[in-house]
Amino acid sequence: MTFAGAVAIVPSSIDGTIVLARQAAPSELLPGTLDLLILRVLREDRLHGYAIAQRLREISKDVLHVGESSLYPALQRLLLDGNVRAEWGASENNRRARFYTLTAAGRKQLAAEQEEFERMVGAIQAVLRFA
Repeated sequence: MTFAGAVAIVPSSIDGTIVLARQAAPSELLPGTLDLLILRVLREDRLHGYAIAQRLREISKDVLHVGESSLYPALQRLLLDGNVRAEWGASENNRRARFYTLTAAGRKQLAAEQEEFERMVGAIQAVLRFA
């Protein structure tokens, strides 16, 4: 999973000098965050992998970009852990796709992970405010 924000060296078009410019570049989320986000998106709907990635991108206003190399291993891990169930079906463009739904165990896992994530975010915010 990636989001924007890095510095690159770019030659100036005016006099040929080198300047620093902000460009979008991949960064990593905290470990385990992708699983939490997938579980949260699946809480509302039955989705195939591509639709999960699109929903995350849409909800995050194009900040979170989930690549196949991150998404499918996470879905497989969630499947093996019993947090999601998968079944084959036809996508909106009539292609065969694997659709994922949240299980009862997944709902419990989502609640626990969301609580822990909010606790960590609160701790980080406290440090940023007072350090």
